[in-house]
Amino acid sequence: MFRTNALLLKDFYKAIHCELLPKGMTKSVSYYTPRMSRVRIWDGVVNFGLQAFCKTYLIDYFNENLFNNRPEDEVVEEYRHYIELTMGKGIADFEKVRNLHRLGYLPIEIVSLPEGMVVPIHCPIFGVTNTHPDFAWLGQALESLISAEMWYPMICATVGHSYREVVNKWYDKTCDDNVPRRRALGNFDFRGDQGLDAALKAGAGWCLSFVNSATVPVVPYLEQNYNCDCEKEEVAFGAVSTEHFVMCSNSAYDTDANALYEYEDIDPHRERVFLRKLLTEYYPKTSFSCVCDSYDYWNVVNNILPTLKKEILEHDGCFLVRGDSGDCVKVVTETVFRLWDIFGGTVNSKGYKVLDPHVKALYGDSITIQRADKIYQILEENGFAAQNVSLGVGSFSMHCIEEEVEHDLGLDYAFKENALLPFTRDTFGVAIKAVYAEFTDENGNVSKVPVYKDPKTDRDAGGGNFKKSQKGCCAVNWRDKWTKKITYVDGLTWDEAMEDTLMETVFKDGKLVKETSLAEVRSMLNDGKF
Repeated sequence: MFRTNALLLKDFYKAIHCELLPKGMTKSVSYYTPRMSRVRIWDGVVNFGLQAFCKTYLIDYFNENLFNNRPEDEVVEEYRHYIELTMGKGIADFEKVRNLHRLGYLPIEIVSLPEGMVVPIHCPIFGVTNTHPDFAWLGQALESLISAEMWYPMICATVGHSYREVVNKWYDKTCDDNVPRRRALGNFDFRGDQGLDAALKAGAGWCLSFVNSATVPVVPYLEQNYNCDCEKEEVAFGAVSTEHFVMCSNSAYDTDANALYEYEDIDPHRERVFLRKLLTEYYPKTSFSCVCDSYDYWNVVNNILPTLKKEILEHDGCFLVRGDSGDCVKVVTETVFRLWDIFGGTVNSKGYKVLDPHVKALYGDSITIQRADKIYQILEENGFAAQNVSLGVGSFSMHCIEEEVEHDLGLDYAFKENALLPFTRDTFGVAIKAVYAEFTDENGNVSKVPVYKDPKTDRDAGGGNFKKSQKGCCAVNWRDKWTKKITYVDGLTWDEAMEDTLMETVFKDGKLVKETSLAEVRSMLNDGKF
């Protein structure tokens, strides 16, 4: 991880705001709030990632790079060096850095809604305030870091939740109630993510809704940050699976005969031989998936698998037949139909066909939320339960969503097309805005003042005035506890807001004061039915 003075983790202009604030400010309050949604199917955000952020940055990073391990003069000089060389001498005050180092901890309190809660647009998710009167500037000084670190895990948790809602809809309709949903889909976005840190956040967000994941380090990441133990609970599970490197090399080289084959000379018999080895020698007692489209997928399904029916039915596990190219909806659904023809199965209590437990169809390429829904719909229309397929979700879904948009050209017609909407911080218009301040005069008298913005230009533009911030502190509470709807009231002082609110203190003065387990986050998100 990149290391530098922790107070340098901000935008340049934040370095001088301490000097610009009104004299006598002893308290400030800011809220992290989703102000809009650019995705049609989302009207709320899954709160996730704050505990990991507090542990990683507000505790470990600040202790290592500011407080515990570095001398005061070294910290101040490093800060002065970079700020003066880039912004000019005499611009910023460096005593605030010295004073914070001498204090020895972050005098910050963070109050938050429970992680795993789906928070509606406009409602604050968490709040930041100072606990020491000399550091009212600190909350907004952390804005850049908090904003950069927090939007992506919330997006990915919301993505996973959306897939889980699709699974719940079709499993409710077509599967026996005891069939687990948490294994219906798995993520494999690591290779296409924006680096290791992003992959960990994506995998962790995904694992709030499912347990299948290809990202190995997500397990220790969740153990370290969300009080779970993979020896005692289902944190995440990896799959035994082949890949094209394995399939193609075994088709090209016969180790038994010590023979090398050119592509044109590859006999489908070689694929049959290796599939038999997988079933009887490599994994006779283990479920595994096998990618089957390296050359001719339908030849494998229609011609090779029937010749291996005996080995498959005697295999002590499930053989997942994996397609990896072509029209994903067509390939995976037609694979289910063909597997039924070959291996048969049973009819469940809801009247839907379930494949013999030794086989299942798997597809992990280009499975969007809409395509997953379409796959389950086609299965249902043809009398098959949703559990007959296992689907994989890659990096595309963690960074983008496909939605139909209509273009009005101002003529007599309009046309529709599928547009790709990339995820950014502005997917939910997230911002951390100061809403409240307290000022203490020389006689100890305290003035409590709401701080807010309400741009007239935003109202005039007809954009819904989404940039208008809360006015004063906020109490968040149930609008309807039974339907899990929440709302907030602003215009309060800090003490008034904290009298009756769903927000609880999670971090204070350099320490976590409330820790949430992975099981608790999953239970919150899935109404106790993970």
